[in-house]
Amino acid sequence: MRVRVLKGKKEITGFLGRLKKRGRGVDPQIMLDVQKILAAVRKSGDEALKKFTLRYDGHENIRLSSRQIDGHAKKADKSLMAALEFSAKRIRAFHERQKQGSWFFEKQGIKLGQIIKPLVRAGVYVPGGKASYPSSVLMNVIPAQVAGVREIAVAVPSPGGNINPSVMAAIRLLGVTEVYTIGGAQAVAALAYGTRTIKRVDKIVGPGNIYVAMAKKLVFGEVDIDMIAGPSEILIIADSAANPDFMAADMLSQAEHDPLASSVLVTDSEDLAHRTAASIQEQLKNLSRKQIASKSLQSYGAIIIRKDMDEAVELANLIAPEHLEIMTREPDVIAEKIESAGAVFLGDWSAEPLGDYAAGPNHVLPTGGTARFSSPLGVYDFLKHTSYLKFSQKGFSMLAGVVEEIALSEGLTAHGNSVNIRRQRIEKKGI
Repeated sequence: MRVRVLKGKKEITGFLGRLKKRGRGVDPQIMLDVQKILAAVRKSGDEALKKFTLRYDGHENIRLSSRQIDGHAKKADKSLMAALEFSAKRIRAFHERQKQGSWFFEKQGIKLGQIIKPLVRAGVYVPGGKASYPSSVLMNVIPAQVAGVREIAVAVPSPGGNINPSVMAAIRLLGVTEVYTIGGAQAVAALAYGTRTIKRVDKIVGPGNIYVAMAKKLVFGEVDIDMIAGPSEILIIADSAANPDFMAADMLSQAEHDPLASSVLVTDSEDLAHRTAASIQEQLKNLSRKQIASKSLQSYGAIIIRKDMDEAVELANLIAPEHLEIMTREPDVIAEKIESAGAVFLGDWSAEPLGDYAAGPNHVLPTGGTARFSSPLGVYDFLKHTSYLKFSQKGFSMLAGVVEEIALSEGLTAHGNSVNIRRQRIEKKGI
């Protein structure tokens, strides 16, 4: 399998069109199934939750005790535990810098500001079963803890009743004790609406399959959500000085995620383009997930040749990728021109997987071009901002006339009266 190398405007435009549609279509039957599950859990609570858990996962257990969490966590490899502890410290240190505090200012009898407080309760969905994603536990739970969220409920599907020790090790490491062995749309419904066993949350975060994604989309408004995550993606900007083997490896690191994952290299060097394509072909032979990676590259992988770095940057800004690697002689110069990306990795040694696990910044990133208006998951996602307004009589008098004028122009006489009745009180007292 050899990744396509694109140079002509027509073929590049065609590829970008296909990339834009990637993962957008949802089977109407899936949406209908999700709606039915949400409605059933909302109506029947635990009864429906147990029914769906038995149907899809083969058991009726809902919650793990602290003793059970510890027992499963102890089965994890000690070397993995050490790695998780190391990564958790770095992730926490990074997110500590995102803390926000309330602020106020006062002038002419008017005190204004924002009261910033954490959400009371958050729900974290962590893929389980065959998949093992302890990193998802770290990346979703730690910013909530740093924000000061008091209650964190974790939902981990356990097909066949099998509990993943690696995931439990990460959960125990962070001190989370509220863990539910449920998954799919039914887990999202339980977290959003609440049941007798599960108290409703204020926000749901974490990745999942299409059923989970659609359920999160449908419960938004009932609760907040982090984002509707799409397939993973990487875009690399490189010049002739870049290492083709490094770029091939990084493209494959995304391609092995999912047949819908996208891996794109944009370069102004035709020689580098073909050397990277050859390296991808060679490295692919030794991958355990080579079939998935091959399908991904065939459908959504490409090496695009542009005239110069300005054209490469223009294309990157158009795509607004989840992960952007810049492997050029002066990566910081290129980075200053980037308008939209979930995370930017600069230089040959800034491999994207470092960001996935241990660098510190969050790996929950906007996909599918949503980096144009979205940000990585962070402490700020678990904070709420309340406006603070306190007026003295002097402050009120300074704004009253302006407020009444605007209110009456909009035909909102009660608004105007709310101000006017106070003005009359002041005038009556002769103050």
